[in-house]
Parts: sequence; C-alpha cells; structure tokens
Amino acid sequence: MEFDMLTGKGIGVAMLDTGIFPHIDFAGRILAFQDFIYDRKIPYDDNGHGTHVAGILGGSGAAFQGKYKGVACGCNLIGIKVLDRNGNGEKESVIRSLDWIQKNRNRYQIRIINISVGTTQKEEHKDLIDAVERAWDTGLIVVAAAGNMGPGEGSITAPGSSRKIITVGSSDLLVKNRGISGRGPTNDCIIKPDVVAPGNAVISCANRNDNMPYTIKSGTSMSTPVVSGAIALLLEREPWLTNFEIKKRLRRTAKDLGYPHNLQGWGLFEVKSFLNENNG
Repeated sequence: MEFDMLTGKGIGVAMLDTGIFPHIDFAGRILAFQDFIYDRKIPYDDNGHGTHVAGILGGSGAAFQGKYKGVACGCNLIGIKVLDRNGNGEKESVIRSLDWIQKNRNRYQIRIINISVGTTQKEEHKDLIDAVERAWDTGLIVVAAAGNMGPGEGSITAPGSSRKIITVGSSDLLVKNRGISGRGPTNDCIIKPDVVAPGNAVISCANRNDNMPYTIKSGTSMSTPVVSGAIALLLEREPWLTNFEIKKRLRRTAKDLGYPHNLQGWGLFEVKSFLNENNG
C-alpha cells in the first residue's frame, strides 16, 4: 500500500491525557473513553490538551476541508483521562489506566499508547516506569513525551525516562531561547530522547465545535503524536511488526541534525523515510 493511501485504519491508539472532546474531526472513531479523574462516561476534555494531541495524531481535518488533518486520519481513538482541567494528575491514575488498556486491548485493537504527559525525574517514579515497561513487554508500542523541562541535562520527564519505550523530543524546541525540550541522560544514565519531531506552534483540534474549532499549542506533547500517528500508518500496512522492530526502524530512518545524542536522540523523525524504508 502506498504511503499516501495509508490512514491508520483499524489501528487503535490509546491516549493518556486530559480527555478527548467529540470533535467533528474524530466522528465515528472514538471507540472508547475512560475517565480516571471524575469517572464520567461520555467523552469530554475540560482542558483541551488531550483533544489537541488527538487531532495531531488522528484528526480528519473535516472541520476545515482537510486543512488541519492529523497524521493517521483513519485510526481509532481510545481517550483516557488521567489529568484534570488544570493538567494535573496522579501517577496512580496512569498506572490504573495502563491496567485498563491491558484488559481491553483486544476489544479495541489497541496497538499504540500515546503518553503526552510526564512528571519530573526528581521524584521517585519507579512504579510508573515499571508500569509502562510492563505494557511494552506485552507488545504494546508505548510512545511518550520527553517533557518541557529543558534545557538542562537530565530533564527528561517520567515515563519518557524509561529505557524501553519510545521517547520523543521537539526538534524545533531544542536550542537557544526555545530550548525547552527535555534531554538526557536520565538518572540511570540512559541516553534520551530517542527521536525528535516538530512541536512548536502546532495547529490542531480545540475542545469545541464552533467557528474556529482549532487552536495552537507547543511542546513535546505535540511532537509525540506525530510519531504515534506514523506508527499507526505503518501498522496498517505491516501489522506484524513488533514494538522492538519499530523502534529499530526509528533509529535507522532518523535524520541526524548534528546535535548531541542526549539532545536530539537518533535525530529528526521523518514520516516518509520511516514508512518508505523498504520501498526504495
């Protein structure tokens, strides 16, 4: 299947965030919603962050004639609310949500977990790291943000500081006055992030359906769903690929930007190179 024909159809992506608003761009593709903050049953997003992330990952662009289409416009979305309206939450909610995903992964064909949230390394987060690594070990593809705690060394947030999962920084938030993208090494001397992708001033879905149902946000949270969405495209075409094979493919196809490894990881993520590696 050609690159431009892929949409991520049939691939379930679970998003741990502030929720998901039933935006027109997601029509018919929010397969499930789980609220670990207020236990509400109907999809909602009282912050807007999660909806913006979902739009980058899988928005159809329908509200503006396709102008602001996401990476995998046909994938299925599983919204999981682990953060409140102020963007705050407890790591216990994330751990519970990962348990829920394990129990429901077959029902919703969940292959990817996008975690555009994080907490500082300064606290003890071994239980959170253990939880995402358990998900990885069962074959789920876990993609997490590097966090916006840069430019200092050792500023990768958890769970992005996990050795196993895929950690994404922002290619346009690496240096000078914009250098907020988290960077390694981690407390365990692990080089991170793995790759970087654009994350500055990204237009995506807002938590409203009005005359302007899109908004602008910046951060590694916006870079992460670019990679998750591209993985959904790849899995539509090559569903047999494992998380380890996908991570190796990211390494092979990233473009070296010339920055230190703990700043850029393997380099810039380029979706066309990632998808077309074996197609010449």
